[in-house]
Amino acid sequence: MEAKNLEEAQAQSESSTPKSGRRMLSRRATFTILCIAQFVMVLDTTVMNVSISQVVSDLHTTVTAVQAAITLYALVMAAFMLSGAKLGDLWGRRRAFTIGIAIYGVGSLTTALSGSITMLLIGWSLIEGLGAVLVIPAIAALVATNFQGKERAVAFATLGGISGAAVAAGPLIGGFVTTVLTWRVVFAAETATVLAMLPFCRGINDAPPLRGVKFDKLGAVLSALGLGLIVLGVLQSSKWGFFTPRGALEIGGQKITPFGFSVVPFLIAAGGVSLDLFARHQRHLKETGGTPLLDPDLLGIPRLRAGAVMTVAQQLIIAGTFFVIPLYLQLVLGKDALQTGIAILPVSITMIVGALSGAPLARKLSPRRVVQMGLVLLFAGLIGVQAAIGPSLNGAAFGIAIAAFGGGMGLVVSQLGNVMMSAVDGSRVSEVGGVQGAAQNLGAALGTALIGSVLLVGLLNGFQTHVQDNPELPPSVEQQILAATDEGIDMAPPSAVGKAAREGGLSDAQAANIQAGYAEAQLQALKTALLWAAGFALIGLWFARRLPGEPLQSEETVKEE
Repeated sequence: MEAKNLEEAQAQSESSTPKSGRRMLSRRATFTILCIAQFVMVLDTTVMNVSISQVVSDLHTTVTAVQAAITLYALVMAAFMLSGAKLGDLWGRRRAFTIGIAIYGVGSLTTALSGSITMLLIGWSLIEGLGAVLVIPAIAALVATNFQGKERAVAFATLGGISGAAVAAGPLIGGFVTTVLTWRVVFAAETATVLAMLPFCRGINDAPPLRGVKFDKLGAVLSALGLGLIVLGVLQSSKWGFFTPRGALEIGGQKITPFGFSVVPFLIAAGGVSLDLFARHQRHLKETGGTPLLDPDLLGIPRLRAGAVMTVAQQLIIAGTFFVIPLYLQLVLGKDALQTGIAILPVSITMIVGALSGAPLARKLSPRRVVQMGLVLLFAGLIGVQAAIGPSLNGAAFGIAIAAFGGGMGLVVSQLGNVMMSAVDGSRVSEVGGVQGAAQNLGAALGTALIGSVLLVGLLNGFQTHVQDNPELPPSVEQQILAATDEGIDMAPPSAVGKAAREGGLSDAQAANIQAGYAEAQLQALKTALLWAAGFALIGLWFARRLPGEPLQSEETVKEE
């Protein structure tokens, strides 16, 4: 019923003339607005990574807190993306796009003016995230409304390239602006961009909103709760312990350790139960004639399901890698944000080249082959990066490896959007936009949380092992350090750790020993985190075999396999 309504609405939109007093934009102008919005939405997922050290210093916070902000931004989008897509059906995509852009601008301004990590969390992670959940699905639906056939395929491929360019450009833009001015200028510029876009939003051509569609509030709560609990559990595993409790969740001064275990597996299990209840609720609505938040039949389409799984894997690898590498360059090598952005520049160039090359390659080969080629190149790049980093950097090897990583990721990014959108007809493209957006941001949230947790757990275990096995440290000092790090340890420059040890009363020799042990543990943890990212590339390679094995036809619009 809902799909039929949307088909009729689109037909009405395409056959009708613009309303009196409203000058409709040309398709080229419309697509330009949508591309700018896509670039801004994706840019925010990586632009902050090279500015972590400066944000920590400016807001008097910790790397862990900024990691939480980065994760929460992606989590909010993942949790509410399906709701944003459905609100687009109810309000109309142009209206959802305009409201979302306006909300995003308010969040950007709040972030630019942040004086604390709490304000950053509210402005960036929450308000910007809620704006993005309206914008991202609307972009996909508006492209489907304004383009047909071959032009639509080219438009979706171009959006994939724009996304790849934004991911790659984020570290360079963030590094330059942070070093020359301040990281706040990035968000102020986003506010200015939004203000410039808003007057043009009214002229975007759109199909009329659906009639008789009800918003599934229970489904929205269950999906958000499920995704939120899973990512929260993964994020906090480095602090609370995954099974054995380390620093426990405290409520009213009472530590929560169910049956003597960490609360983390229980949070993840509760998230899984919530998602199972969500799936059951969606099937019930479908069977009883209601309007589900997500049609349960949608994920039954093999091509769409494969594209969604690969999108999660792709974003997990990107987010995890772009979280780890800037920390190495800044904390181990002491580079500033601009130098970090320049060091990562090869990935920006090769990712754009890979993204632009992917579409023509897929017409000759297939999305499956192109993605597999990309993942192999990506895996080789991550292994190369892991081998190149050390107390000093092998610059040539690092540049080649990071370029291979970028090229591989560009090939992967170029395929998945078109694979997912070509799996359904135009009447369901808004739903697919919601699924794609949720998959992208779930992967980004899991990447930052999971790879970040691997990093912090590795650092903690390595440093504590060094302290315990160090005969130069008196037992009293050993116990003092172990107690201080019992609930976790933060990433910091090794020199800062040595300084803190001296200020804590240790001798210069003991402080130097502590500093050396911390530096060794930190470097090993960074290498381990990169190996985990490479491992996920291999897992993605296995799942990629479910992608279409034949070239996609440019005129193809639906393939419910």
